[in-house]
Order: sequence, then structure tokens, then C-alpha cells
Amino acid sequence: MTQKSLFDEPTPRPAGFAIKVNIDGGARGNPGPAAYGVVVRNTQGEIIDEIAEYLGVQTNNFAEYSGLLAALEYALREKHASLKVLSDSELLVKQMKGLYRVKNPGLLELYGRARSMVKQLERFSIDHVLREHNREADRLVNKVLDSRSGGRRQ
Repeated sequence: MTQKSLFDEPTPRPAGFAIKVNIDGGARGNPGPAAYGVVVRNTQGEIIDEIAEYLGVQTNNFAEYSGLLAALEYALREKHASLKVLSDSELLVKQMKGLYRVKNPGLLELYGRARSMVKQLERFSIDHVLREHNREADRLVNKVLDSRSGGRRQ
């Protein structure tokens, strides 16, 4: 049995998450014009920020990972120690949980960046949600894509 000193005691973790985000990414065509959307909520569930960006011609999976990276960057920049992510991308969630391997070289770099950022947080979780529970993030993606295509859905 190993003896512990007082200095080996783990730092108490916060009971809940500092922020919760819904993320989504989409491409019209695959690849095609792509964007991501992030909806940030506080502990009371109130929307405190929205982030969306056009990515140019990319794949759907690239857009999903870009949304995750934007959420992680936001949490770190705003000094939130814990982050709960909700995504309707089963592939992204399973890859981040280590259940699926990342085989695509383009996604491997994004995955590596995301894993590195996650390590900077005290607490992180990512869960899959059905598309109907991710409508606000999806709305942001479509708003960006509509503005780039003159309102036309391709």
C-alpha cells in the first residue's frame, strides 16, 4: 500500500459543468460549402453565446470537428474549467470517446488538436444527442450557409 502525503490529495472537482455547448457542422454536398455552429449555455441553461463560421468547401466531418474545436477554444479562452459537449454526430462523439479510431488523415489532425485542448480542462464530457435536440446549433449552420449562397439550399 502506498502512503499518501497531504500534497497528493486530489483537487476537488466542481460538482457540475461550467458551461454546456451544442455543436453542429454541416456541408451542402460532401465536400461542399461548409459551416459550424456552437450554442453556449450557462449552468442555468440560458444561452450566453453563439458562434458560427463559414469554412469554405469542406466535408461534413471536418465541419463537425471545427465546431468542437470552436467550443473548446471558447471554454479555454473564457477560462471555463469544465465543458459538456452535445453533438448529433455519432462519429465525432465515438471518436472523441475512443470507441472508434480516426482513420482519415485530415480528421486526425483536428482530433489531435481537440484531444490536446481537452487535457487543458479540469472536466470534459461529450455525448451524442438526436438531431431534434440540436436544433439551435443546426440553425446557426444553416444561417451561415444560407447567407453564403444567397439563401439557396443546395
